[in-house]
Amino acid sequence: MNSIYDKLTTLDFIIVAVYLVTLLIIGYVVSVKQSKKNETLFMAGNSLNWYNIGFNMWGTNVGPSSLLAFASIGYATGIVAGNFEWYAFVFLLLLAIVFAPRYIASKVSTMPEYMGKRYGDSTQTILAWYAMVKILVSWLSLGLFSGGVLVRQILGIPMWQSVTVLVIFSGIFTFAGGLKAIAKVNVFQMILLIVVSLTLSYLGLQKVGGIDVLISKTPSNFWNLVRPSDDAHYPWPAILLGYPVAAVAFFCTDQSMVQSVLGAKNLEQGQLGVNFIGWLKVLALPLFILPGILCSVLFPELGKNSDLAYMTMVTNLFPSGMNGLVICVMIAVLVGTIGSSLNALSTVFTNDIYVKKINPTASIKEQIKIGRITVAAGCVFAILIAVAIDNIKGQNLFNIFQAVLGFLAPSLSVVFLLSIFWKRTTKRAVNATLSWGSAFSLSVGVLYLWIFPADVYKIWPHFLLISFYIFVVLMVAAVAISLLDKNPETNFISETDVPKTSKRVKILFALLGLVILSLYLIFNGN
Repeated sequence: MNSIYDKLTTLDFIIVAVYLVTLLIIGYVVSVKQSKKNETLFMAGNSLNWYNIGFNMWGTNVGPSSLLAFASIGYATGIVAGNFEWYAFVFLLLLAIVFAPRYIASKVSTMPEYMGKRYGDSTQTILAWYAMVKILVSWLSLGLFSGGVLVRQILGIPMWQSVTVLVIFSGIFTFAGGLKAIAKVNVFQMILLIVVSLTLSYLGLQKVGGIDVLISKTPSNFWNLVRPSDDAHYPWPAILLGYPVAAVAFFCTDQSMVQSVLGAKNLEQGQLGVNFIGWLKVLALPLFILPGILCSVLFPELGKNSDLAYMTMVTNLFPSGMNGLVICVMIAVLVGTIGSSLNALSTVFTNDIYVKKINPTASIKEQIKIGRITVAAGCVFAILIAVAIDNIKGQNLFNIFQAVLGFLAPSLSVVFLLSIFWKRTTKRAVNATLSWGSAFSLSVGVLYLWIFPADVYKIWPHFLLISFYIFVVLMVAAVAISLLDKNPETNFISETDVPKTSKRVKILFALLGLVILSLYLIFNGN
């Protein structure tokens, strides 16, 4: 397990040290500039351009989990995980064209604030607490857990020590700079990530003997995106029905993802940023999945330890100095994910709980102080949850991520879809779904992951299908409650002032759609 550490040279350590110091200096400089302008930590002063937004959303989305987990799936089953990146196009389009214009028109800084304008204070408070639970579990803790797996692979130290080191550094960085610092650094970090991963794929292809040799040495179904309905790992009905539940919650309602769009200069820049992340997701195959497939040919002895695929490729193919650069990339994507999550957590607590309920007259300085206390508390909780996730047995890294998201998502997806598309949705239905519906969904998740784990109890359907079934139950319940409500409370926002989508945005999304469709046609020919 310590082979990576053994291969590190003095040059590697120097590269890592210089990188860490540079990150902290950038955070500090941005922080000083913000304090002079009296900006808050949270919305980056509505100053983000499309490339900041695209790289920042991608940086939030692409944690070490993507590098390690996609390579792990590539090693075990081929390119099927590409669905989780390319099918996302539909939901990025939904965010850009349907959700973002309404969010921006309502001039809100958080998702709970948006729902509060629709259904009142009680809805805002419930959603604020739920949003914080979701950020803590699905972003902070899962991001930390995958980072902990990585550090454990490199240094061979226990999980709790790995995640503590990671969260302290990410916390200091977020503490110093807020969203603007994270967004600025993410552009550089994501370019570095692309260069390192493409280099890894290129060196792997050279060693295998080219793409034709790779295809001949792998099972033919490795190159199919759509698997049969009886496939043990990713049957097509599970992906078709189950993935959208998590994707709507993830891309369209999640504070960590949407916050970058809310910080845009204007709607078009926000929409172009969402379009840009769609193009970046096209790169998932060469960047994340291909190294795993190459590893299955070059190092078949890994067997069931497929989570080691990415770092096995790194330590065996990269020369001295490059290993340090890879560790920098891992730190970079970790700081991006954890930093954005901590920032989103502090934004929701400060705006929707502290200012709304505790101290409505709080000054900007007081808000920033409370936001920073929230960051510190979030760090402690995240460490505890990451260690608990480490005790889930019988699942690989990727499946743990998708399963946890699948159980957190149904109530959010139901509430936001109904609120946007059905004017008759009532406050009572929304509050019941967010409270009782979430409790039901999370209880099923605890049963599936810890109490009656799926690897022992084979009666469970695929975790994506469970997510879909929960979604259907909650949707039917919410519609029924709304229809039966004798005194419906709905403060429907007039949508006459919702800004229009520009022609340029529509053309770029149409082009992206054609590219995604082509990929599905190309990778289902076998």
